[in-house]
Amino acid sequence: MPAAARGDLVRLLRHFGLAMTLATACGPEQAVAPPEEDLAFPSDTLEANWGNLPAAAPLSGGRWAVVSSDFDAAVIADFNRKLVSPLGGPKQRAYIHPAAVFSFADTIYLADWGKRRATVWSAEGRLVDSIPVPDALRGSPLKARDGAGQLYFEVGPQPKRDGSGNRDSAAVVRAPRDLTRFDTLIRLAPLDLKEMRPGQPSQRFERMIFSGLDLWGVWPDGGVWVARLLHNQIDIRDPSGKVTHGPELPDPVYEVTQADRNQFLQRFPPDVRPKETDLPWALIHSPFVAAFMAPDGIWLEKSKPALDSVRRIQVLDRQGNLRRLLRLKGEARLIAVGADKILVAQQFERGVRLMQIRIPAPPPAPVKP
Repeated sequence: MPAAARGDLVRLLRHFGLAMTLATACGPEQAVAPPEEDLAFPSDTLEANWGNLPAAAPLSGGRWAVVSSDFDAAVIADFNRKLVSPLGGPKQRAYIHPAAVFSFADTIYLADWGKRRATVWSAEGRLVDSIPVPDALRGSPLKARDGAGQLYFEVGPQPKRDGSGNRDSAAVVRAPRDLTRFDTLIRLAPLDLKEMRPGQPSQRFERMIFSGLDLWGVWPDGGVWVARLLHNQIDIRDPSGKVTHGPELPDPVYEVTQADRNQFLQRFPPDVRPKETDLPWALIHSPFVAAFMAPDGIWLEKSKPALDSVRRIQVLDRQGNLRRLLRLKGEARLIAVGADKILVAQQFERGVRLMQIRIPAPPPAPVKP
């Protein structure tokens, strides 16, 4: 059975409570969902004239490093000063096409595919280092670092001309700062692909829309966590190499409906909008669409149907246990998690709205009789 069909089948079986029985006689228990908590309506707002939702990373003092790759923009959004300023100043020449960003101890790491390197910046916007993209990793950008200064990359398979190579797994790879050694730490699930136009000379393999990806991050101590799509759980590889599995998370399985397909197609301008029948659609939504590392855990932004006005966010501890379930109302998306605030973004007619929300205090523990 193809990987895409197998993944959809397992998730559908889990929806009816049968997956663990059919797959194995024993396995991780499913977590119990805590009561839902509403996030406050954001009062701190900044705007930028970008077209698509950006990526972001937390800094101290109400600041966030934000990247809009479609507009080649890298900025520091300062909510205390109500200011969005270019990283490195308006005349900087250190980067051309910023594509991704992460932070470590208030230091900004900016991946730039234009110059094939990552630049390193202070929170005040001063350039402090530059890390080349390793040729040995086929141009894979820098994704994370740990407290010892080791660097982490996600290396995808070689796709081949028809995309069939993407049926192989990507790998999380670690390297020292001098890039003299590369160690594969963990494998990610292959993409869910569909063979388009089978049997014809122009056949190709394309990733199924709404199918999702395994997502990962690195703790300061060198532990790696992976949010796994297939069983909707967290895998943790500790610094010694031991891998443990968190419990399966309690989520409904959402079928991809006509409303979901229509909403996706509306993202394209009318003159270049593809036909619905020309695209590979997954049967169901992936269990999560984004994952973020917080100081004390992992935040998972869950999938939602097009007609649902609430997006749910699961807050997990470092072992993958579900601790809180937060509700974000409206169409905003979570883009970064800090120590006491989160950053969400929403598209509107003039661009993108960046909104800062304070993380609510956890509810009091129930009193034992």
